[in-house]
Parts: sequence; C-alpha cells; structure tokens
Amino acid sequence: MEIPLKVEAKAGAKAGAKVGIIAPVASGVTADPDWMTAFALHLEACGFESIIVVEHTILVTQYDSVYPYDRSGGVGLAADCPIPDPLDLLGFLAGRTTRLGLATGVLVLPNHHPVVLAKRAASVDVLSGGRLRLCVGVGWLREEVEACGAEFDSRGRRADEQLIVLRALWADRPEGVSHHGEFFNFDNAMCYPKPVARLPIHIGGHSRAAARRAGRYGDGFQPLGVTGAELESLIALMRAEAIAAGRDPKAIEVSLGHLVTKIDSERAGHLIDQGADRIVLAMPPVSEIDQAHDIVSDCAQRLASVL
Repeated sequence: MEIPLKVEAKAGAKAGAKVGIIAPVASGVTADPDWMTAFALHLEACGFESIIVVEHTILVTQYDSVYPYDRSGGVGLAADCPIPDPLDLLGFLAGRTTRLGLATGVLVLPNHHPVVLAKRAASVDVLSGGRLRLCVGVGWLREEVEACGAEFDSRGRRADEQLIVLRALWADRPEGVSHHGEFFNFDNAMCYPKPVARLPIHIGGHSRAAARRAGRYGDGFQPLGVTGAELESLIALMRAEAIAAGRDPKAIEVSLGHLVTKIDSERAGHLIDQGADRIVLAMPPVSEIDQAHDIVSDCAQRLASVL
C-alpha cells in the first residue's frame, strides 16, 4: 500500500516528535542491498525521520551473558544471522536516499577504536550531507566485546574516554589533538573530513550509568524498554547530571520506543508526554518487502499527525 509523502493530519491529534524505524535485523534482510534500498526509500517517502540499524560485530553459538531486553535473557537472533557493519550499511543507504536520517541503534562502542571510528563516522556524515546520528552503548554480550579486544568490566570508563576522543578529533583545532588517557594515547592528530555540523551522539541503555553518561556527554538519551517511574527516574538523573556538568538538559533529546504495528497517535502522544523527542519503532520479523511496505504505510497513516 503506497501513501503520499504528506498525509493530512486528523483533527485533535498530537504532534511534536520525530519518528524513526529500526530495520528488521531478525529477518535476515539487512545485508540484502535490494531489500534495504527499497525499505529505506519507502521510509523516506512515508515521511519517517530516520532509519536505524543495529550492530553485532559477532554473535556466538553459546554465551553466558544475559540479554537485558527480554525476559528469557536470550537475544533472539541466530548466531549466523547476517548483520552488516552499521556504518558501512548507512553509507550504502546514504547513496540511495536524499532526506532520510541515518542512525545506529546501537553501535557497540567498546568494539571500536575511537580514532578509527571518528574517521568512519565523519566520512559517512559528510558524504550523506550531514544525515548521520550515532546512538552508542557499552554492549551486553561479554563474549563479543572481549573478542573485539576490549575488557568487558572496564567498558564504561572506556566509553567515557571514547566519547571525549571523538569530540576532540571532530573539533577544529589547527594545532592538532593530543590525548593521554587510561585507554588511548596520541599526539598532534588531525582527523579530516570533519562532520558537517555537530554530529549527534545519543547514549543507548536502560541503566543509571547510561543516564549519567547521556547527561555528561550525550546529545540524546535512548532508554528503550523502560517505562513508568523507572523511566522518570532515569530521565531526571540524566538531566541532573547534565546540570552538574554545566550543560543544558533541555538540549538533550530523549528517544523512547514502541512497535511499528502497535503505535498510533494516542500512544505517540503518551510517549511525548513522557518526554519523547523521538519515537523509535521496532519492526516485526518480516522478510517480504511488500509486506514490510504495507506495515510501514499503515503506521504512517496512523501517525499522520506526528510525521
């Protein structure tokens, strides 16, 4: 079912949030160039703000780690599920879209050296015309993080330092950047190209550490799967941490989650009331592109007042 880019809003519906959709990684389609091109173009045509892609550098056939977003403790992805590198995938989609925002959700920060990540992210941002948004997290799968060469138990401190390094390398410093920290050391570094503008980094996670990190370093906070009093507490902590760091908490976007098949203008309004600046929607595990188009189109119709 095709719909026009702009749909007439229903009277009385509530606007005020951006809406992005996570590509259906569990369907095994995100490494299919034709499928992903068609999906991204349809999101763009329907007026969605962004496409969001996930990361796992590796999955493992056996693990002791507990996935925190499902009661079973399992991630629900087969170890052989094709999951392309998120920045490479977004760079590919940048060349096939014109307006659609390009976001990670989430990029597993300890899997990446920040100097290399600074170059890669800035390159995608520049070549896409400033459309990249990074949402990063510290990861939950110990086996993955350790396979990438980072110590799992220190990944929080490592992430804080990585965020400092990224911002330093993206800044305009004619003398170059020197950094000497716990995990990374370099002198007189110049990293070009620079992002088109301030490249937004959002912090994904449901923990108090993630809320504090978002307040200190983030341009946004994405506590998916958290609701009610716990969500209120995390947002309050994020804002308090921002104030303590001398930052404006109102400038930090909040992204809250829902399902593509369940969201409507009333539910979107409730999320906005909870503080959402962006609504991040999860797709069902659909593999047929026509069915995916229908699901997205139906969602766009229900959210006509928000898009």
